[in-house]
Amino acid sequence: MTTRPPTPAPDASFATRLMIACDIDGTLLRTGHPPTSAVRAAMREVLGAGHHVVLATGRSVLGAVSAALQLGLRDVWIVSSNGAVTAHLLGEHYQVVDEHTVDAVLVIDVALKEAPAVRIAAEIVGAGWRVSAPFPDHELNGPQRQAPIGEFLVNPTPRIVLHGPGAYTMVPALIARGLTAIATRLDWVDVTPPGISKASALEKVRMELGVEASRTVAIGDGENDVEMFRWAAYDVAMGHAPPFVLAAASYSTGSIDDDGAATVLRSLLG
Repeated sequence: MTTRPPTPAPDASFATRLMIACDIDGTLLRTGHPPTSAVRAAMREVLGAGHHVVLATGRSVLGAVSAALQLGLRDVWIVSSNGAVTAHLLGEHYQVVDEHTVDAVLVIDVALKEAPAVRIAAEIVGAGWRVSAPFPDHELNGPQRQAPIGEFLVNPTPRIVLHGPGAYTMVPALIARGLTAIATRLDWVDVTPPGISKASALEKVRMELGVEASRTVAIGDGENDVEMFRWAAYDVAMGHAPPFVLAAASYSTGSIDDDGAATVLRSLLG
């Protein structure tokens, strides 16, 4: 792995537009804070050159739209919920164009057997979350509504969050059931349908935009970005990413404190 960002020498003609997939939290902004002026400026320059930016995040679609508006994006594709929900934002309104649901029965069965005290949250697309017990403030993007477990079992959802001490220990059991499970923290696991990732959703967006596979870029900092790195022709990990994420990337850039994403975006302008 090198420590410089990729320079695919793009130009602004339609035939050679880039599709730049960007993680949000830890990449374009620090969670709970607005993007820096450097990131916003670099984003404007990339869009002004005619390239496509696609947000690819573990956030819910509501949280992703909020970040897009903070970044000044008004016409952007959004891959949210780790690939389970894809939406197109135009102006301040979005349309969900693709959604995959996870088997809540399987997830909850594992949770209750492995860690019965864990909090459970199921995303309600465009509305918020159904929760078994209140989550800490700002941990979920959108309003929460406490509900009995029975409601989780009969209402479709693209993503379930398991939160509590030692939640990460459930990952092997979830994967053994064929589910996609990522421990973003020791106390937090995101569960989505089998075979679904940021990469699988981004590939559909790429086909929709008509961008060549060789013109794809990915920037991220977490485990849920590793598949996206493999998908992209040029992939860059943020400098503060965990060692195994850095090892999975072809390139690295500065940390979020260094506006590393802005460095990569500007490098794509030639």
